[in-house]
Amino acid sequence: MDATMGAIIASLISGICVAVPTIVATLSSNKAHDQVIDERMRNMTDQLKVVDNKIDKYASNADILKERLIVVEQSAKSAHHRIDNITEQLNIHERRE
Repeated sequence: MDATMGAIIASLISGICVAVPTIVATLSSNKAHDQVIDERMRNMTDQLKVVDNKIDKYASNADILKERLIVVEQSAKSAHHRIDNITEQLNIHERRE
């Protein structure tokens, strides 16, 4: 029994000697992996903020362009009315002659 008990104890000790470093290595590897993932998430968040700022800038520029386009359309419409009036006046003047 003593030899068997000694073999069991030796097996348990060697098993613990293998298991403890394996568990420690796994935990530290997971922690390092989590830190890498956290850093990547921070970088992605920063990049998204930059993209959001650019989108806001372009949206603002688009609004300004829309307003300017409305003014140009109104100006063109007014110019067409003036041209039509001038044309009508010329036609009336030509009919009188």
